[in-house]
Amino acid sequence: MKLYGKLIAAAAVLLLCLLIRRPVPCCVILAVFAAALLAENVIAELRLRRQLNSLIQYITRVQDDLSLAAPECAAVGLTGILQSEIYKVIALLREQYSGEKKQKEYMTDMLSDISHQIKTPLTAIQLMTELLEQPELDADTRMDYAEKIDLQVSRITWLIRNLLALSRMEAGVLSMKPEPFSLPELIAEITDALAVMAELRGVDLQTEIPVLTLEADRHWFTEALMNIIKNCIEHTDEGGYVRIRAWQNNLFTELTVEDNGCGIKAADLPHIFERFYKAENASAQSVGIGLALAKQIIFAHGGTVEAESREGEGTCFTVRIYRMG
Repeated sequence: MKLYGKLIAAAAVLLLCLLIRRPVPCCVILAVFAAALLAENVIAELRLRRQLNSLIQYITRVQDDLSLAAPECAAVGLTGILQSEIYKVIALLREQYSGEKKQKEYMTDMLSDISHQIKTPLTAIQLMTELLEQPELDADTRMDYAEKIDLQVSRITWLIRNLLALSRMEAGVLSMKPEPFSLPELIAEITDALAVMAELRGVDLQTEIPVLTLEADRHWFTEALMNIIKNCIEHTDEGGYVRIRAWQNNLFTELTVEDNGCGIKAADLPHIFERFYKAENASAQSVGIGLALAKQIIFAHGGTVEAESREGEGTCFTVRIYRMG
């Protein structure tokens, strides 16, 4: 019973005694009222102790297991406020712990991935270094080994750079810096950079890009598109094509990268954006991080990327970057 309720009850008892004006009944009424107040106080005290004991037990248990769910907040008044605030603090600690644990797992996975991926090129470098120590090697053979070592070092550098970028993006610690730029100019730079690769494979690079402006982080968006286009070139046979198209509306800019290559098996299609996933028809040089990095970059822009494919007919990647503001 709250204080004002008790005051009203006491006033009613006094008024009743004044109306009765008989000592014995008045004493009985006052005794009953006092007993009721005492019982109510005892019950309230027991309830308060039970709630505090329950809260203390929860705090004790949650120190060993932050994942322990908080019981339903049943207390009222100041005790209820205290209970609610303690639950909020524990929820905040749980969130911070989860974030730190996730970051630690990312670092562990990243180091494991790097060590696994550079094992092969490091072995090759060690072998060729031992061969270079042979005094009977001629100058041409030494130069060939030196070039191969340089190639493996470049491969290791590329792997580490991309794995670090991918891990930082997956952890949400790498922010994009959007700026407006001409999309036709960007596509022209990418196709110029990939022209030799396409020519060596006998693949025709085609573009249908209208004059439009895109707002994104130019450096990272270039990386994402280049990885997607390179993937299409690598999986297109001689005489095939890779076609890049774009259009824009009031909501988003859409780019499609389409090829008429070997396509992707239905079993592989749901996994092609996963880190280190290599489809059955992947090239021997592939390590399975190009498309994963492209996806993370596009997601970091608030965009989407999807792939449609039919085995033996080709693949089409669709990228959407939504307008800001």
